[in-house]
Amino acid sequence: MADPRIDKLAELLVNYSVAVQPGDTVLIQGDTVGAPLLTAVYAHVLRAGGHPLMMPVLPGTDELLYRYGSDEQLQHIPGPITLAAKTYDVRIGIHATDNTKALSNIDPARMVVRRRAFGELMRLMMQRSASGEHRWVGTIFPTNGFAQDAEMSLGEYEDFVYGACMPDPDDPVGYWQRFSAWQQRIVDWLKGKEQVHVLGPETDLRLSIAGRIFINSDGHHNMPSGEVFTGPVEDSVEGHVRFSYPAIYQGREVTGVKLWFEGGRVVRAVADKNEAFLLKTMDTDAGSRGVGEFAIGTNEGITNFTRQILFDEKISGSFHMALGAGYPETGSKNESAVHWDMICDLREGGEIWVDGELLYKDGAFVPEF
Repeated sequence: MADPRIDKLAELLVNYSVAVQPGDTVLIQGDTVGAPLLTAVYAHVLRAGGHPLMMPVLPGTDELLYRYGSDEQLQHIPGPITLAAKTYDVRIGIHATDNTKALSNIDPARMVVRRRAFGELMRLMMQRSASGEHRWVGTIFPTNGFAQDAEMSLGEYEDFVYGACMPDPDDPVGYWQRFSAWQQRIVDWLKGKEQVHVLGPETDLRLSIAGRIFINSDGHHNMPSGEVFTGPVEDSVEGHVRFSYPAIYQGREVTGVKLWFEGGRVVRAVADKNEAFLLKTMDTDAGSRGVGEFAIGTNEGITNFTRQILFDEKISGSFHMALGAGYPETGSKNESAVHWDMICDLREGGEIWVDGELLYKDGAFVPEF
């Protein structure tokens, strides 16, 4: 018997997150391991009057491409993907895998080749999203692979995922609308501010947000959501940071990451594990040593690290930064084929000061919102 929460999540994605309208063209992408959610989303797009295109991915095909593909094949972008990126109204992405370590032994240089090839397409989609031409949302389907990474049973992980996406199962849309209103008050407080100073264990970081826009991430792009984010002024990031949790990108887990910034760029980086992958990724292109995002996590239903960035970056009591591409709607001008989120827990001794006023202490907001 199918879990009824799957259909409820699909309905939330289609009717709230991207609000499919009659006549919308809708690309549905995802691993076939997540077939129950893919098909439920397909059905709800049809009910909403949209025109769905299913683009499923078979398990193991990425690994095959990296192992056997030539550089030319790694750089090739299929025409249908380009056409959808340029013309489709909506994209719904569903990530699911039973083996989160499938790409662990792939040469990082081959991954860089593919990322560079997709760089222009990534910029196009971010620009279309910023202009309102393209609506998108991403989520995951709970699998044994994700559950094992989170050190949970599958049943426990399913409860975690659906609980984070639908804290009020009887009225999930109403919950996110109420959450959005609360988070908007934080965004309003940050409007017009100029300087951010972050302090924490082995962390002393300064950055400018002058003229930049904070975004209320309330379930319209990520599900679950729960963060306020912006793109810092490109040359403004100064100082150093130690990220509390492993930084995971394309199946690689990099632990003990420490970064030093000057003039907005990483000038030194070390890691306890997979440092070579970190350094190679940061040299993908001209923008991959810059910072495209600064964000504060606000989802109180997410308290533990699960090795799944969609959830981990929303941990209440944390902030995160993304190396690489920034979102144009924030005012960010940093362009890259990379967007790598890294998370720092501030619940024990962390502070965020904004224009000399204490906004955040020990993982909680100081002003009443």
